[in-house]
Amino acid sequence: MVHFNDIVAPDALGTALSVNGKKQLFQKVAALAAKAYGLDADLVAEALTDREKLGSTGFGGGVAIPHAKIPDLQKMCGVVVLLDPAVAFDAVDETPVDIVFALLSPIDSGAEHLKTLARVSRYLRDEGQVARLRGAKSTAALHALLAGGEARDAA
Repeated sequence: MVHFNDIVAPDALGTALSVNGKKQLFQKVAALAAKAYGLDADLVAEALTDREKLGSTGFGGGVAIPHAKIPDLQKMCGVVVLLDPAVAFDAVDETPVDIVFALLSPIDSGAEHLKTLARVSRYLRDEGQVARLRGAKSTAALHALLAGGEARDAA
């Protein structure tokens, strides 16, 4: 089982990011992915945008889980950002999004991709977890919450 601590590097996090829409959000997420994991930022932004065209990954409550499969990626990677202010995202409940957990997976990660996506979704449906994430004022605090919150969930 993949743990958030294993897929989200400390430098793949952002807090208080300001963006003017999905395009700029995906560019910032891609830049963090490039820095943290050595990925091609343009390729990541394009993959996230292409997936989003299939339907919004905003699942309600101010949370979105954009995801994409990336060619030549060897293992699952995550990028987590907190937006300020929240941005319109075409979410199912029409609530603007302020928490984004982007999941990047290898092309051939079928079942693992779906299982990890489901775990991220369960984690972000917990109102207490979401409230704690929203309270994170630094990337270090955000990383500690992601690593520690999952351990508490497993107990």
